[in-house]
Amino acid sequence: MLNGNRLREVRKAKGLTQTELGELIGVGKSAICCYEKETRNPTLEAVIEMIHVFGVSADYLLGADYLVKPNKDSLEEYVSLTKEEVIFIEELKKNKLVYDILMQDPKRGAELVKKEIG
Repeated sequence: MLNGNRLREVRKAKGLTQTELGELIGVGKSAICCYEKETRNPTLEAVIEMIHVFGVSADYLLGADYLVKPNKDSLEEYVSLTKEEVIFIEELKKNKLVYDILMQDPKRGAELVKKEIG
């Protein structure tokens, strides 16, 4: 089942009305409304069209992962993270010293971790 809240969020973030999104993916406004309320599932073709319109993964629209904007200046670049990746980052943040060191230079931090664990 498509995650209606996520669909609504990305639609609004893109500045689209339900009618405009429907026109882009070939369905009516009422279908978009039903998708957002989770009373109806879109076809596979409609999901694929939404992926192209929003630039997000199917996993994100289905509620299986998280969407982050890696760069404040980027309006359209999104990266999907799995639940496990989000949990890992949250655990890193609990150790402020380690987190700060890794975030100062992520590439160097990854090399240090790789060197340490083999």
